[in-house]
Amino acid sequence: MEDKRFVQKGTKPHNVSIENREKMSITGVVNVISFDEESVIVETEMGILTVRGQGLHINKLNLDEGQVSLDGEIINLNYSEKGGLVSKSGGFISRMFR
Repeated sequence: MEDKRFVQKGTKPHNVSIENREKMSITGVVNVISFDEESVIVETEMGILTVRGQGLHINKLNLDEGQVSLDGEIINLNYSEKGGLVSKSGGFISRMFR
C-alpha cells in the first residue's frame, strides 16, 4: 500500500535498491547535486539523499527518467529535507551545462 503522505500529483516514484552494499539503483532522482569517490548527493522526490562510501562511481545517469545507478563500497545513506542543501544556482549537473 502506497503512503499517500509523500506522493504528490505529477511526481515520479522514488525507490532505492542496494545489492550487497556494492551496487545501488535510485529512482525518482530530480538532480545530482555533487559526487566524488566518497559521496554522491542527489535531490530526489522525497528529499536530499546522501550516499557515503569508498570508490563510488556513477554508472548510469538519466535525469529524464529520474534514474541513477552507482557502484562502490556503500557505507551510509542519509536523507535530509529539500531546500537546505541546494543553492539557488542549481545542482552540479545544471551548473555543468550553463
